[in-house]
Amino acid sequence: MGGIAALARAAGHRVTGSDQNVYPPMSTQLAALGIELIEGYAPEQLEPQPDVVIVGNVMRRGVPVVEALLDRGIDYVSGPQWLARELLRDRWVLAVAGTHGKTTTSSMLAWILEHAGLAPGFLIGGVPANFSVSARLGGTFFVIEADEYDTAFFDKRAKFVHYRPRTAILNNLEYDHADIYPDVASIQRQFHHLVRTVPGSGRIIWNAGDAHLKETLAMGCWTPLEGFSRAGAPEVHWSARPAHAAADYSAFEVLERGAPCGTVHWDLMGVHNMENALAAIAAAHHAGVPVRESIEALASFQGVARRMQLRGEVNGVRVYDDFAHHPTAIATTVDGLRRRVGSARIIAVLEPRSNTMRMGVHRDVLAGALAGADEVWLYVPADLGWDTTPVLTALRGRAHGRGDVNLLAKDLSASLRPGDHVLVMSNGGFGGLHEKLLAELARKTPAA
Repeated sequence: MGGIAALARAAGHRVTGSDQNVYPPMSTQLAALGIELIEGYAPEQLEPQPDVVIVGNVMRRGVPVVEALLDRGIDYVSGPQWLARELLRDRWVLAVAGTHGKTTTSSMLAWILEHAGLAPGFLIGGVPANFSVSARLGGTFFVIEADEYDTAFFDKRAKFVHYRPRTAILNNLEYDHADIYPDVASIQRQFHHLVRTVPGSGRIIWNAGDAHLKETLAMGCWTPLEGFSRAGAPEVHWSARPAHAAADYSAFEVLERGAPCGTVHWDLMGVHNMENALAAIAAAHHAGVPVRESIEALASFQGVARRMQLRGEVNGVRVYDDFAHHPTAIATTVDGLRRRVGSARIIAVLEPRSNTMRMGVHRDVLAGALAGADEVWLYVPADLGWDTTPVLTALRGRAHGRGDVNLLAKDLSASLRPGDHVLVMSNGGFGGLHEKLLAELARKTPAA
């Protein structure tokens, strides 16, 4: 929604917004754009009366500003509706869908197009370091992070059915969003709806190693497919393999139909990022960017805020911030860091904040996802809704639970030693844990 506000402002509209508990980088981005952000959801947000209200999917019936909006008959649309109507209609839309990797892949794709001189517009659910903003209008091409979450309280379809992409990336498909989807089949149905909107002259770039995506495409597809896979199976159009002596995937070779196209050397790590890059290269190729030019662009890709972002180093302890909140993402993030740091201690710190996590849907696989860390600290708020004891017990003395962020920062700091890598994972602000932890570490540092 912050990105949509930025696009509306760039399109010449006066924009205000209401939300609560907004945190960086979005809060600072909105302030820099001069967009007034009002705390809370009181009916007074609608005075003076706006021409149109763009309603985010966090809004529900019963929220005072929503009830006032309906009572007064003010024009309203969802964010995806507004985008489709005002910005996407006459553009080449490149949509990036999937349970994991949407933000990073979208950022890579936008940077490749930018590097190629195509000046794309984009709307991304994070802040790519190469651009320092999450959204811009751009020209003919428009990259959009295509979310499968529902659209609004008055439109329960997935957001991405509104975008009508010419190029669509299907990165992966797993069970998530348990608050709105009862099972993986219901999510597959939404992805099938997206597939139905891609024209026959378009292209679908899909993860050929994902069984759920394969089942989804078997439901019907009318668009040429290009599969990608790290394995490099003969039938896969795009594949990749780590370069020699690059076990952390900081360098990898790209192949098209088995033929080498060049090697990416970059600052990122992890097999998941290699796959994200492969999808972005394939999508950019459909838009006319030669593969070698994409490889060159990725060498200068700087990553995305809150994706394995180093927040600080104090007394030899490095503290990272990562958005991982699904067990698969948690496991791949820990694995990527392990490949980079070798035998150094990795301390994983997790806030189970997403609706699916808070419902305990993944409780049986969470310990396994965290098993690659040397030590685990789990934030256990009083209202979590499920017992974390089995998770902590399964990690056999390597795991600790704390119900207060301040106490967590203090106790965690006391356990750290020089050379440790602290991986803080949350899809929210985590109560400012990163800053609190760095401050605690600084207090431990002996005076010069």
